[in-house]
Amino acid sequence: MTDLVEYIAKSIVSQPDAVNVSEEKLDSGVVKIILNVAEQDRGKIIGRQGRLAQAIRTLARVAAVKQGVKINLEIV
Repeated sequence: MTDLVEYIAKSIVSQPDAVNVSEEKLDSGVVKIILNVAEQDRGKIIGRQGRLAQAIRTLARVAAVKQGVKINLEIV
């Protein structure tokens, strides 16, 4: 799942080298994916009214369902 999020983010931003994706497992069994991008690229990742961020979250959740886990995507 982190590979998918990283691929999508690097395709969108101006500085793909600044994209960093990490994963941590929470106690409740949920996997938390943290997407960190450059300050100038946050607007591009979030999109107008958060539509692009929501689309990335949806794609990540679909990939997670195929693996049988729940995820939470946080954009930093």
